[in-house]
Amino acid sequence: MTLKERITEDMKAAMRASEKERLSTIRMLQAAIKQREVDERITLDDAQVIAVLEKMVKQRRESVLAFEQGGRADLADKEKAEIALLQVYLPAQLSEAEVDALIRDAIASTGATSMKDMGKVMGAVKAKAAGRADMGAVSARIKAALSG
Repeated sequence: MTLKERITEDMKAAMRASEKERLSTIRMLQAAIKQREVDERITLDDAQVIAVLEKMVKQRRESVLAFEQGGRADLADKEKAEIALLQVYLPAQLSEAEVDALIRDAIASTGATSMKDMGKVMGAVKAKAAGRADMGAVSARIKAALSG
């Protein structure tokens, strides 16, 4: 079963169970997937669906920060609930030790020595960690490793 099929089945289950919040989030996800398919005139595979999911989770994390700074805990909680529902479809997240190991391997394989090589290292790590780690946090760790 592809990821898109699983999402559709989960939407049907949410409809039957009258889970309004879950249904709303899944429909929003399906709309984002469909929009990308229409825009690019392609059918998304699992890797591309994961990219859409990552983008949606990232947007919601940014919204949580904005809502918390604006004193809107109610809206921040809603966004956090959506993040939890979306993360169900993402692959298992890497531990900090696994991310550090990927960064060390990437630095060694690319021969990186300074911040000039940040793009090479980031590209190597992203290929292996896509969908399984917050790339913003990974980027900060790579910067620390290259500058320290």
